[in-house]
Amino acid sequence: MASDTDPLPYGTLAARPRKARGAVSNADGRFEPYVHERVDDGWDSVEAGDLEGRVATTVSVDASRTVIAHNESPDVPFDRSINPYRGCEHGCVYCFARPTHAFLGLSPGLDFETRLLAKPEAAKLLRAELARPGYRPAMIAMGTNTDPYQPVEKRLSITRAILELLAKTDHPVSITTKSALVTRDLDILAPMAAKGLASIAISVTSLDPEIARTLEPRAARPAVRLEAIRQCAAAGVPTAVMVAPVVPALTDHEMEAILAAARAAGATRAGWILLRLAMEVRGLFEEWLAANAPDRKARVLSRLQAMRSGAVYQSDFGIRMTGSGPDAEFLGKRFAVACRRLGYDDGPLRHETGLFRRPAADTRQLSLL
Repeated sequence: MASDTDPLPYGTLAARPRKARGAVSNADGRFEPYVHERVDDGWDSVEAGDLEGRVATTVSVDASRTVIAHNESPDVPFDRSINPYRGCEHGCVYCFARPTHAFLGLSPGLDFETRLLAKPEAAKLLRAELARPGYRPAMIAMGTNTDPYQPVEKRLSITRAILELLAKTDHPVSITTKSALVTRDLDILAPMAAKGLASIAISVTSLDPEIARTLEPRAARPAVRLEAIRQCAAAGVPTAVMVAPVVPALTDHEMEAILAAARAAGATRAGWILLRLAMEVRGLFEEWLAANAPDRKARVLSRLQAMRSGAVYQSDFGIRMTGSGPDAEFLGKRFAVACRRLGYDDGPLRHETGLFRRPAADTRQLSLL
């Protein structure tokens, strides 16, 4: 009889990709007291069972009492944001928001893209925050953590309800997304843009549909995103393209092509972000490389380390988005040269704040006097 200290007779099993999911595994979060491993018990139960099959998406209610999150980061051009959802079904394996699921006692892996939390009362909560006497308007960013137009939005319309309130109060908003569903709300966003209140940024990581399919399994296809840029720009909404993230030795060679395609579609501004492998994302991305691009794994990580001073990730302000060192600087120069050649605007986009109309306070509760 084997003791508790004897080695496992059949060894651990490597996780395998699941159809339409980005993460290969469901590794425990950093706050969990135990780490679990998949083990072959000799009965082929793991290989034949549900663990390798489809994983259904579930949506729970998030009980947050406020919806505006504030930040003081010098790396982003906004100090407040709204995320209607926690977790994201797009399943982008590189997503820097994955580690936030660990705060919920869930895995940043498959849990992040299958166990979602939605905020159905977001518009009501936002109305209460905007109605406060001390509130001062500034551009609210949406899509800074998880995508406000991920698939579940088509059914729940939480993002749309928020936009309806922002339009009613003439409050500025900027949206970042990988989804063409944003075009559904052009009836709201176009009139807001005419007042200087709205802008859209659409992320394009790769023009290669096969790379996009495994990197971002449930996000819109590259061609569909370019069409969304065209529709948003045609509607008069200032539209930007985000070449993000740039993955060295995998997608970095596409930077100029992405910028050219987006410019032809009508994008007037552009940005880029270097791959960020913070916390649990590093292990998840390495698993993805081993499963989907094993011949490139060593090269991708080596190139990334060259752009991050020998580390896989740097969290310091000023370099966490773009990296450091000669290779990262060269990537930045390529981006700048391409933007000048293609005629992208390089000045800041101003959102109007002077039109804001504070909503009336909710008076449905009876007075005590």
